[in-house]
Amino acid sequence: MSHSYRAAVCTALTGPASIAIQEREIRPLDSGEVRIRVHAAGLNFPDLLMTQGKYQFRPDPPFVPGLEGAGEVMEVAADVQGIQPGDRVMAGGKGGALAEQWIVKETAVSPLPPSLSFAEGACWQTAASTAWHALVARGHLQAGETILVLGASGGVGMAAVKMAKHIGATVIGTGSNEEKMVAIHQAGADHVLDPSDEQLAAKVKELTQGKGADVVFDPVGGQLALTATRAIAWDGRYLIVGFASGTIPSFPANHVMIKTYSLIGVRAGEAPRRDPELARRQGKALRELAARGAMRPNISHRFSLADAAKAIAVLDKREAIGRVIVEMSVSN
Repeated sequence: MSHSYRAAVCTALTGPASIAIQEREIRPLDSGEVRIRVHAAGLNFPDLLMTQGKYQFRPDPPFVPGLEGAGEVMEVAADVQGIQPGDRVMAGGKGGALAEQWIVKETAVSPLPPSLSFAEGACWQTAASTAWHALVARGHLQAGETILVLGASGGVGMAAVKMAKHIGATVIGTGSNEEKMVAIHQAGADHVLDPSDEQLAAKVKELTQGKGADVVFDPVGGQLALTATRAIAWDGRYLIVGFASGTIPSFPANHVMIKTYSLIGVRAGEAPRRDPELARRQGKALRELAARGAMRPNISHRFSLADAAKAIAVLDKREAIGRVIVEMSVSN
């Protein structure tokens, strides 16, 4: 085994262009750790934000981005039970997946279901856990209800469309061009609207016989958020998932009161860390969903490790339809 491996390293907080491919030293495992030979890493919007120093978790350069990946277990620490070399796994962490090797805690590792490829497994967990946590744990979406999914062509948005259909809801998604609209329909949405349409709220009302959407799933923020509040039903639930637009909206409290809707914050990663019972329930639900191949990712872009900077730039240009992955040429 060689003493180093290649990784995509963020060298400065100046965005995707700061990514350089470097050799890194292999370190011994600490207690409770697992070394994975990464086959594929899935990119998420926070990866872009972290290269710009704009995410709430703000590592100092040099660091390796990549919050999730899939591959084969190479080695486990002496005290690790239930995971062994050769296992095909998915894993998540606060970074490090954009590399040929990745060390993670055993608690962050789960089996790769036979229903998912390495590429699909590499970009399944983050979006799927966000969609499940938002729609089930926080939004209590029910079969027969209507949900408006903003940014439905993004990785998290598309997972929400698929999860909502799995639950049995009617789904209205937003997509900003023809290609994205087609992909949102293919993901299972019942209706797709243009987010820049000045009649967006009126069209949602029309599609819901004047009632409005029971739930709004919003990973976008910005001006679109305020438009979406005009499309929400009486007693509706507004799920605040993120701010991909780069602008954090301010919601008028009088409007919230008059329409009696709830503004609900969603933190799919943090909530289970604070609530062990939720963590167990979320873990069990996600394992079952993964085994069934639910929320199978739509991968629109695939890059090699050498082109990791270009992969992250796709997120910056809002070109992804579903997910962007980086596939390693597995070498040692």
